[in-house]
Amino acid sequence: MVETFTTHITPYGLDRNVFLYLPDGWQTSGRRYPVVYMFDGHNLFFDSTATYGTCWGLKEYLDAHPDAIVAAPECNHEGDMRLQEYCPYDSDWFGGIHGTGQQYLQWLVQEFKPYIDAQFPTLPGREHTTIGGSSMGGLMSLYAAAMYPQVFSKAACLSPSVRLCMDELTADLRRATLPPDTRFYLSWGEKEAHGPHALAQYTANALEVTRILSARGAAVYPYLQLEGRHCEADWRRQLPRCFEFLFGWQ
Repeated sequence: MVETFTTHITPYGLDRNVFLYLPDGWQTSGRRYPVVYMFDGHNLFFDSTATYGTCWGLKEYLDAHPDAIVAAPECNHEGDMRLQEYCPYDSDWFGGIHGTGQQYLQWLVQEFKPYIDAQFPTLPGREHTTIGGSSMGGLMSLYAAAMYPQVFSKAACLSPSVRLCMDELTADLRRATLPPDTRFYLSWGEKEAHGPHALAQYTANALEVTRILSARGAAVYPYLQLEGRHCEADWRRQLPRCFEFLFGWQ
């Protein structure tokens, strides 16, 4: 089942809608569940709320694997605020981005996660806590798992927008101390961008990130999705591959 509620994002002084997936029977099962924190919650479960009319189909996938809670705030839809919230650095891309992603993640770790753990039957330890998203949300997931290894043990990073801040990101990744059970799923699509060198650049960036994370001791699954585009429909097709790597789900 998917519920929604309103949360307050303290560093921005804004209320935000949250999409929350709970396994059917969670109130009577007597179980505690791992939690996946995700970005762009409006794009995950329902076509009716997805920005471009197609969602990830995550509800149907989780209904077949009712072993986790997903907590996913909606993004800020005003102007370029999503870019600012979901970028941990300043960037010259798109006319200039003042990234506030570090503040967003502090809120998620220090306020939002404790609230979810207090209200629902979660397994709060890092070994049961995952973060995930796509595009800018994929970038944030990659950054979060590397910068908060005491909180997250797994990250689903689908089409992460690392090109916006490759130098800053890789510098932080090289300094990260990652427990050996840390897992990153890192994907990019063959047709994500146009231009003769686009795929080569996407691939080079993804493999550089993979190399750095692997050198830090993490397990990384780099995946080039053939015919893959930068869209929810193609991220949806990756769900079995992604969650099998992260959780062992079949």
